[in-house]
Amino acid sequence: MNKTPHGSARFPFWLRWLVPVLLVVTWLAIAGIGGPTFGRLSEVSSNDQASFLPTGAEATEVRDWQAKFRDTNEIPAVIVIESDSAFTPAQFGEVAALKGKLEAVGAGSTVIGPIPSEDAKAVQFVVPIDSAGEVKEVVKELRAEVQASAPAGMQTFVTGPAGLAADLVSAFAGIDGILLLVALAAVFLILLIVYRSLLLPIAVLFTSVFALCAAILLVFGMAKLGWIQLNGQSQGILSILVIGAATDYALLYVARFREALTHTTNRTAAALTAWKAAWEPILASGATVIIALLCLLLSDLNSNKALGPVAAAGILCSLFAALTLLPALMALLGRAAFWPFRPKLLPETEREPELVTGLEGQKGLWRATGSLVSRRPRTVWIASVLLLLVASAGVLQLKANGVPQTDVILTASNAVDGQDALARHFDAGSGSPAVIVADEAKAQDVLARTKATDGVGVAYLLAEGSVPIVPGAPAAPGAPASPTAPAVRDGKVLINATLNFAADSNEAENVVVALRQELKKIDDGALVGGVTATALDTNTTAQRDLVTIIPVVLAVILVILMLLLRSVLAPLLLVASVVLSYAAAMGVSAFVFNNIFGFPGADATVPLFGFVFLVALGVDYNIFLMSRVREESIKHGTRPGILRGLGVTGGVITSAGVVLAATFAALGVIPIMFLVQLAFIVAFGVLLDTVLVRSLLVPALAYDIGPRIWWPSKLGRAEKDAAASVRPAAPETESAEAGIR
Repeated sequence: MNKTPHGSARFPFWLRWLVPVLLVVTWLAIAGIGGPTFGRLSEVSSNDQASFLPTGAEATEVRDWQAKFRDTNEIPAVIVIESDSAFTPAQFGEVAALKGKLEAVGAGSTVIGPIPSEDAKAVQFVVPIDSAGEVKEVVKELRAEVQASAPAGMQTFVTGPAGLAADLVSAFAGIDGILLLVALAAVFLILLIVYRSLLLPIAVLFTSVFALCAAILLVFGMAKLGWIQLNGQSQGILSILVIGAATDYALLYVARFREALTHTTNRTAAALTAWKAAWEPILASGATVIIALLCLLLSDLNSNKALGPVAAAGILCSLFAALTLLPALMALLGRAAFWPFRPKLLPETEREPELVTGLEGQKGLWRATGSLVSRRPRTVWIASVLLLLVASAGVLQLKANGVPQTDVILTASNAVDGQDALARHFDAGSGSPAVIVADEAKAQDVLARTKATDGVGVAYLLAEGSVPIVPGAPAAPGAPASPTAPAVRDGKVLINATLNFAADSNEAENVVVALRQELKKIDDGALVGGVTATALDTNTTAQRDLVTIIPVVLAVILVILMLLLRSVLAPLLLVASVVLSYAAAMGVSAFVFNNIFGFPGADATVPLFGFVFLVALGVDYNIFLMSRVREESIKHGTRPGILRGLGVTGGVITSAGVVLAATFAALGVIPIMFLVQLAFIVAFGVLLDTVLVRSLLVPALAYDIGPRIWWPSKLGRAEKDAAASVRPAAPETESAEAGIR
């Protein structure tokens, strides 16, 4: 290879043009296939309750038993027609005529009703809908039919499990378009401000979008083969995570590429130099997040298990795109990528400044930050820790014990309003009874004890040929208190118990707990399930997952950091810092949820998801920082290396944090409480970690400890004398800083 005038090797044609072009064409082909697949995710995605159930819980066992008692997969839609005054006989007759029309629309088994309320101001129907079809469309037709056919002046609602499921699907509708557009627009605007270039933000966005296309293709294939269970929740998080992570990795590579261009005029040499410098921290960062996400497979909740491999696949594609597509684009574009502010070639004397304090060559915000860290390291890290501890106190106010299903959707919902109407006129648990599985021989005793339990309105054995879920009202036709021919499957019977409380209330959960305790005394094999039991088991399982998964994630991250930094002490301190940052983010989030947003609580999985994303992503920035600090420490000593590493990574890591926070904040456009809460927790937590933990706490703590931060590696032992020689430079640093001011 020949040498250029500036000392860079002249690379052969195949390396300068052929390899980059082939990489770009390959990714174009992947995007060409994966892009259209985005619209097909609904084919393999499900938002029904089964995709969220805890795998080994009692409620899940009951659901499996229910399937044996029916020939079709039906879920009930509960129709409520409400009047301000008592129904007249003529009005009741007009409503009764709806039954035939509802059966035609529902296309399920027999419609139950009309059932009048005791105050005669409301009537309800139960319409079984085949869940294998388009529930949302059927519910839409039911609402149109009921509204058109109900007597004038009356309010109509389609609620129950089918109605709530339909409204949930509608709330997730923005995931395919609005969410992605908002996230991409936010990223583009931030990159435009950071780089003041049109071409570079487009190249970075191409990298992110192509990574998403590859991830969608991979996830679609896994879901099609039945390897994973995809739902709207994991689908939305996938888009945000890929855009944010791919952009973060791209920013790190671009920073090293820009730095390399100040040393050479050869774009291929700069691309390769940047790749050699960036691949290890990017790979360590990606591996950390991937393994942390795969730890969700240890969860007993199907929703958690679903998210783990889906999100891990997204990070994997982000990793490959940042290490292949982006370097290829930069190798082809060279300095033109930064137009009109192209990096200039520095004179030989300025390329590797001789460091004494570590602040040489720095200016502006990051010189001021480095000066503060070097002059008052102990004050800075202690103040940072105290601030985080104060914020963490709010975590005790986090009400992460689940929320009623009617509060999950944050926009107007006909189903939610229908649940309120149902509670006003019928037993509050109508349409969503507790379902009990009992031995045939003990059926009557179990039924009697169920009826005698406080909080149970009506209970009855499921008769052969009946619909498994029916409203519990004394006048309900088709629901006799003591059916003469109970349905029996494998020696088991089903008992439906309508509760006096709304199915998603704490009072209803207390009744389920009481039923489980009481019925076990009669029948050891008795199981209590249904909507309320599912919510109870989900919350219990989520809290158990928090205790199980968090230690595993921390252990995995610790091992990766030890391998990357060749140290024990530094990784321990870094993990402690992100755990403290997580606690502070949750504390502030609890205050905001309770006092500003006015949320009634939080989903039980919110703390776990927040932990996985914040800790894994927070460690990312520490990896970016400390890998560069180690690199500089080898050349110049630990304390100068810390200030040098802080200065050269400050801008890029802060930009990456802002980008990731903005992309996660975009989740807030989806009106689902869980996603809005996760959006705030991660966005705020990432900014907190970027601004406070990575910029002040970690550098100040490392500077205060000095070379011992690398214990027990040779780097720490070899620097004892060098570390001491840096200390006297602090007054000079302070004077320099005074000059800046």
